[in-house]
Order: sequence, then C-alpha cells, then structure tokens
Amino acid sequence: MPKVRPVATDSLIAARGIVKSFQIADRTLEVLHGVDLDVKRGELVALMGASGAGKSTLIQVMGLLDRPTSGKVLLDGSDAWELPLAERAALRNRAIGFVFQFYHLLPELNAVENVLLPAMIGNSWSGYKQRAKEFKDRARGMLVKFGLEQRLDHRPAQLSGGERQRVAIARALFLDPKMIIADEPTGNLDSATGERVLELLLTEQHERGVSLLLVTHDERLAAHCQRIVRMEDGRVV
Repeated sequence: MPKVRPVATDSLIAARGIVKSFQIADRTLEVLHGVDLDVKRGELVALMGASGAGKSTLIQVMGLLDRPTSGKVLLDGSDAWELPLAERAALRNRAIGFVFQFYHLLPELNAVENVLLPAMIGNSWSGYKQRAKEFKDRARGMLVKFGLEQRLDHRPAQLSGGERQRVAIARALFLDPKMIIADEPTGNLDSATGERVLELLLTEQHERGVSLLLVTHDERLAAHCQRIVRMEDGRVV
C-alpha cells in the first residue's frame, strides 16, 4: 500500500492519492494516478505540464467540480468529497473562485450581473434581495477598480477578451474566497493583453493574501509563481 503523505499544517487544500478514471465503452481510461498536491495558505503555485498531462482533470477534482474515482481532497480541514452535496456546494461557493481560459460568462447577463453570480448562488432569494444594493455597489466598485467603469452594463459579446477576463476575475474574487484556481487565464488573449490580465490577477492575489493555483504551460507565467509543480502522464513529477 502506498504511503500517505501527511498534510502540512499550513495547507489550505491538499489532494491525497487522487485517482480519476473514465469509462469509454468497454475501456477504462485512467487519467490521474494517485496524485498528491498541497497548496499553502496565501501561496502562488504554477501547475505545469503538456496537454493531456492531467492538469485540468486535477483542478476539476481539487475545485470540487468532478468527483475523484478514489482519493481525498482536504479543503480547510474538511474532507470535501465526503460532505453532503449541499454542504460541498456551499464550501466551493465561498472558498474557491475560478478563472477559466474561455471566461464562462453568461451571455444574457451584463458585466455587473455576471460578477454577482456567486452571491446569487450562495444566498436564498430573500437573503439576496435584502443585500442586493450592497452586492451591486460592491460589484460595480470592483469593475471600476479593474478599469471597466464604461462597461458595467455591457454583455459579454460587447466586451473584448481582456475585458471579459477582468469581469471573470472580479466574479471569482467577489465572495473573498480563500483560493483561486486559474486555468490558462491568459491562453485566449494576445501577449500584451495577457500581461495586463496576469498583472491584475497577481496584484489581487498579493493584496488579498489568497492562495492561487495557476494552470499554465507558459514558462513566463510560471516564473511569477513561488513554486512550480509539474505533471506528466497523470502524475506529479
């Protein structure tokens, strides 16, 4: 039996022995092979590897979006995949913010409304209504800070790629999560726009003291991080 590594006392999130497989017809495809990974509180970590190495699958598991075949994800002391569905969803909503390469903004909502989504999801209808003005003022303030004061009422189709990603970053940070998972956040942007978006993300990470797990295969992006973790063929190497 493989030895289970202890979880460091300053870890915010720890993956232990993560195995993830998919059934395709009569064939089992194993993507992750017993992965261990810790991210400390306030730490900036780059997760690197070639396409197909298992990076995106691992962050889906660690971000509580996709259940592992076996293994544990300990988030803030909780064995997250053992929690009831509602508790796990609430934990993910308040503790983890996500930034994706393709933004994943809702096209029918404007910039402010997209930023408000975590608050809408995390509150009852009546609870949200009671705090609606507070939430909206905060969302507007974040977008103004991010240089989008002229874009508050614009829908995603009316925004540039860099503007969409700034909205996505504001949404990820809106509930003051303890961790941000960013999957190729500049991968859909030109180099100059990507640099500005990365600078914004790193500035917010530093000012807020949140943990940031940055998935990339760009060495220049990884060079900004405190630690680089490399994956190959579904394993940390």
